[in-house]
Amino acid sequence: MAQSQNTKVDLTIKATSFSGFCTYGDVMVGDKALEFYNERNVEDYIQIPWEEVDYIAAEVIGKNIPRFAVFVKQGGHFDFSTRDNKKTLRAVREYVGEDKLVRSKSFFEVLKAGVTSIPGAVAGLFKKDA
Repeated sequence: MAQSQNTKVDLTIKATSFSGFCTYGDVMVGDKALEFYNERNVEDYIQIPWEEVDYIAAEVIGKNIPRFAVFVKQGGHFDFSTRDNKKTLRAVREYVGEDKLVRSKSFFEVLKAGVTSIPGAVAGLFKKDA
């Protein structure tokens, strides 16, 4: 059975993890880590210590936050959605700080960045090596 890293838990809330297949369980926000435990298999869990969190990106649509992603320093990320993402992110903010919570790019911002990079990529194709 998994052992929690937290000594004090601020929030426990129903959640979905989007790592691979959708997994349903609980997210725990505590003093040492953000933890996700699968409700059907207690051995299926994710524990992310606060010192390993690089930043957290929240997808914002209007005033709604449908999901958020926790990016870790080793280069990976974990996607979650809870019953109340705003409440969860407020609890997380106490441990990671305001500067590590960012808004993820919208579909149109990603599309615009891709379109504006096309001329540079095409110019690179025709550049002669000296």
